[in-house]
Amino acid sequence: MTIASDYQNDVADYWNAERNPVNLRLGEVSGLYHHHYGIGEVDWSVLETSDDARREEAVIAELHRLENAQARLLLSHLGDIRPEHRLLDAGSGRGGTGFMAHAAFGCRVDGVSISRSQVDFANDQAAKAGVSDRVRFHFRNMLDTGFESGVFRAIWNNESTMYVVLDDLFAEHSRLLEHGGRYVTITGCYNDVYGLPSRAVSTINAHYVCDIHPRSGYFRAMASNRLVPVSVIDLTSRTIPYWELRQKSSVATGIESTFLDAYRDGGFQYLLIAADRV
Repeated sequence: MTIASDYQNDVADYWNAERNPVNLRLGEVSGLYHHHYGIGEVDWSVLETSDDARREEAVIAELHRLENAQARLLLSHLGDIRPEHRLLDAGSGRGGTGFMAHAAFGCRVDGVSISRSQVDFANDQAAKAGVSDRVRFHFRNMLDTGFESGVFRAIWNNESTMYVVLDDLFAEHSRLLEHGGRYVTITGCYNDVYGLPSRAVSTINAHYVCDIHPRSGYFRAMASNRLVPVSVIDLTSRTIPYWELRQKSSVATGIESTFLDAYRDGGFQYLLIAADRV
């Protein structure tokens, strides 16, 4: 069963209905549609033009550049990937990171999502790009994918771990990865040095119908499932400029100030974690 609980059904309904300009407008820039945030220094000159239409176009392009930079950083931590390898995008959304992975490595990429509309959209994009034989998206649950064991050289979650129980997720990833394979996630997590999640984190949970995990939870669940971290990078300071620009854009959703407050007060962090399957 692809959707196995009432909560998963709520998540699927949310993403099936989602038509947010912050995802669709940015994707129109290059045909890469993402569902994650951005990193890097902002070119603030995009705000300086007096022509509203040109300013709008420049801001959207800059936000898209930052989200592409985030995906490239994730892919750069997948290790030695060759064309004969197979990769899995767990919680693949509309497919942006998967298409970038295929372009970078030339290998086969599978994506899974419990949103039927996202899967259909991504497969339509693959057909338009002429890569359907190498990049395929599946209406499947990332906790129980149905793929054979040990067939993937690398797996990633790009801001999708907050929708699942980490032990269940990493058990499935450990099963799917070949020995020595690489897992990478970029995720928001609450800093449990501060104790329980802050009110800002609770607001983010409610906004996205998710359940943000504590930082320590990732490492406990990895250790229980034969995933050994090889790299941990705190990206918090590198994502704040993206949110500052997005707050000034036409595609702001109203959650921007909450993210900025949460990042700046230290209770919320944006991490990249890469781990090897041992």
